[in-house]
Amino acid sequence: MRHGKKVNHLGRTAPHRRALMANMASSLIKHKKITTTVAKAKALRVYVEPLITKGKENNTHNHRTVFSYLQDKEAVHELFTVVGEKVASRPGGYTRILKIGNRAGDNADMAMIELVDFNEYFEGYGTAKKAASKRTRRGKAKTSTAKTETTAAVVETVAPAEVIDVVETEVEETEAPVVEEAAAEVAAETTETAEETPASEDAPAEGSEEDNKA
Repeated sequence: MRHGKKVNHLGRTAPHRRALMANMASSLIKHKKITTTVAKAKALRVYVEPLITKGKENNTHNHRTVFSYLQDKEAVHELFTVVGEKVASRPGGYTRILKIGNRAGDNADMAMIELVDFNEYFEGYGTAKKAASKRTRRGKAKTSTAKTETTAAVVETVAPAEVIDVVETEVEETEAPVVEEAAAEVAAETTETAEETPASEDAPAEGSEEDNKA
């Protein structure tokens, strides 16, 4: 029974599987990324990451240990001189697996496995993004402060004139109806006086007629 044994045999015998992993690990170290099936990529990650950890410490014992697995002098030299120095500050997790769809012939799940520290696009993109975000935050703070100061100055300069104009306009509008109302009252009083005056003149005339009749 296979209780507790989670190794993916990949449909191969042990010698075939070891040769496959050694060749794929050598190709990954030399070219920094390779394309394969998802199952092989996951198996390769388990196989190659302990070797990369040994590559961070350059000594004879580690050289011999890694060579016993890879059987490739060029790959061993690249691992200890280039890859080991590049990943020296990374505590594990040296590889990244990206799924790229299915293969056209047999519809197998394909993936690209690569060394994280050798992907210049993602590394540059992340750095530029962080730098830009910091600059943007500082720039926004300065810009908002400057805008606030400018707005305050404009309010201080413009507000009194606007208030004065509004007050004068309201005073003029208020005075105009008062004058019109006063003129209307004077006209009404004049009309009433004119109506009352003929009545007083008519009274003596009626009295004189009565005297004449008498």
